[in-house]
Amino acid sequence: MPLPPFDPADPLGIDDLLQPEDLAVRDTVRRWAADRVLPYVAEWYETGELPGIRELARELGSIGALGMSLSGYGCAGASAVQYGLACLELEAADSGIRSLVSVQGSLAMYAIHRYGSEEQKQNWLPRMAAGEVIGCFGLTEPDHGSDPASMRTHAKRDGGDWVLTGRKMWITNGSVAGVAVVWAQTEDGIRGFVVPTESPGFSAPEIKHKLSLRASVTSELVLDEVRLPADAVLPEVTGLRGPLSCLSHARYGIVWGSMGAARSCFEAAVDYAKSREQFGRPIGGFQLTQAKLADMAVELHKGILLAHHLGRRMDAGRLRPEQVSFGKLNNVREAIDICRTARTILGANGISLEYPIMRHSTNLESVLTYEGTVEMHQLVLGKALTGLDAFR
Repeated sequence: MPLPPFDPADPLGIDDLLQPEDLAVRDTVRRWAADRVLPYVAEWYETGELPGIRELARELGSIGALGMSLSGYGCAGASAVQYGLACLELEAADSGIRSLVSVQGSLAMYAIHRYGSEEQKQNWLPRMAAGEVIGCFGLTEPDHGSDPASMRTHAKRDGGDWVLTGRKMWITNGSVAGVAVVWAQTEDGIRGFVVPTESPGFSAPEIKHKLSLRASVTSELVLDEVRLPADAVLPEVTGLRGPLSCLSHARYGIVWGSMGAARSCFEAAVDYAKSREQFGRPIGGFQLTQAKLADMAVELHKGILLAHHLGRRMDAGRLRPEQVSFGKLNNVREAIDICRTARTILGANGISLEYPIMRHSTNLESVLTYEGTVEMHQLVLGKALTGLDAFR
């Protein structure tokens, strides 16, 4: 039997591991991103705006991309691998778009789906799955990022109500959200609250002057004695286990998504190397350029294989948080390295928004930090490998 031809876009034949329904999900999201994001994202990035975000959310809901790995309540019930493929395609367009989807589905919706009451699920999830309501997730604070146990936001009982006071920082979707899942200290430990953003005392000023994730809405959340009914609390979890499990679910999407940004830069570098001529020949014909492209391809497709492996473990109910840390740590670091190498192949053109490389490079600096810095994931793995806790 003759061997199949070598495919430069899939050198390891990873597509052979995918089912037809997996490919259908991937192709649907890729077409949507090509039509609705790629023609405009450089301008959005340059102006630091994401116009029409509510319309984009509704469109993402219409293709089943919001909360897509959740079941029921209007969610698609897709597999973890299918959700990962969607994240890859979205981040190949822009990290900001993937962040919109990740925060909506893997943080806000996931928290309500896993820990909420039936009334909370019925009230919020169908509208969020359709993109009619955008959600955000309030955990990080101005003075407490990697150490959420020390958060200052607190909720106190007042008769039959809860009263929330505090601030959250670097919150994706905050200024456009209709609902916020906010974590706060209580006398019983850390609890999650479902906060309608029209509640008196709630405000979400947008953070400006970002040099990364510019095609994304990032906000501060200010809670000034926000009064909520007793049933606003997520009833099924107490303690850090709640928000950390949500973060683990979202980090899984980053394992895939970061490879989308890397793929975009790699493809741009290959195309450029084949057409750019120096010393009378395409630069792709020089050994040093080919060495760079080969190394980039190896790390890119190793990262996709790792993401696929973790996705299959998640679908089998066997994915541990430490394994998600493994994937996030490796894939984001390698994606950044691929983007930087791609920039060297494009030379000065690599810093132009005519090409995607500098945009992806700066976006990935945020992806490297949020949902667990390099240092935190190193310590998670270090503890798992040695049994010794270096956090304290």
